[in-house]
Amino acid sequence: MESKTLTVTEEKDVQNQNVLIDYDVYIMKPAEKLLYILLAAAVLFTIGFIFYQNIILSLLLTPFALFYPKIKTREIIKKRKKLLNLQFKDMLYALSSSLTAGKSPESAFSDVLKDLKVLYPTTDVYIIKEVEYIIRKLNMNETVEAALDDLAKRTKIEDIQNFVEVFKTCKRTGGNLVAVTRNSSDVISEKIEIIEDINTTIAAKKFEHKILSVMPIFMIVVLSLTTEDYMEPLFSTILGRIVMTVAIIIMAAGYFISQKIMDIKV
Repeated sequence: MESKTLTVTEEKDVQNQNVLIDYDVYIMKPAEKLLYILLAAAVLFTIGFIFYQNIILSLLLTPFALFYPKIKTREIIKKRKKLLNLQFKDMLYALSSSLTAGKSPESAFSDVLKDLKVLYPTTDVYIIKEVEYIIRKLNMNETVEAALDDLAKRTKIEDIQNFVEVFKTCKRTGGNLVAVTRNSSDVISEKIEIIEDINTTIAAKKFEHKILSVMPIFMIVVLSLTTEDYMEPLFSTILGRIVMTVAIIIMAAGYFISQKIMDIKV
């Protein structure tokens, strides 16, 4: 399914209408989409002018800005899921504490909501909205398994889906829900710590990647200003412009390949 985007305002409106977020969907407002396109077009035009020294050829690069909203959409969805996963870990801690105190899963979520509201002072938090929705479904005599299953289907987050599957199995077979909840919380915490360790380890490489991405552009600017005669054939001949076009393609390919390499999943 194609990923789409919801602005913060639209997400609030959706929640107020009791229509919960599909975390794989994010729909941009026309103004927001236009802003991203204009920003990307400005960057592409600047890069094009540096490489071609020609306004018309630079303008030919700007239509590629139409692809940027899709790229930005994927980034926003990824960040939103990461945030929800962190919040879900906190929910499991609170749920484990309530279950340990002898509460049933159905009644435990009321205590979970209180704990989360202490942890997150503002109520405009994904996990608080989700727990409130679970409580509403429980008050309508729906099962806790069904409520959690709905959350897992909408989030499409592996950790949440795994927990819900194990939780449903324990409910059917009479397993130890306290141990399952605590273990799931520990597993998510360990994964988050591993991801943070990886990010710390490759932080220097990410910085080098950013420097190397802009270095060719910087070098061309410097050479254009200091050695105009030397760079003139690249800007005025067909062969020179072909070389510059190949250089832009290689730079773009290198950037996206580097992004893929550094996107390490745990």
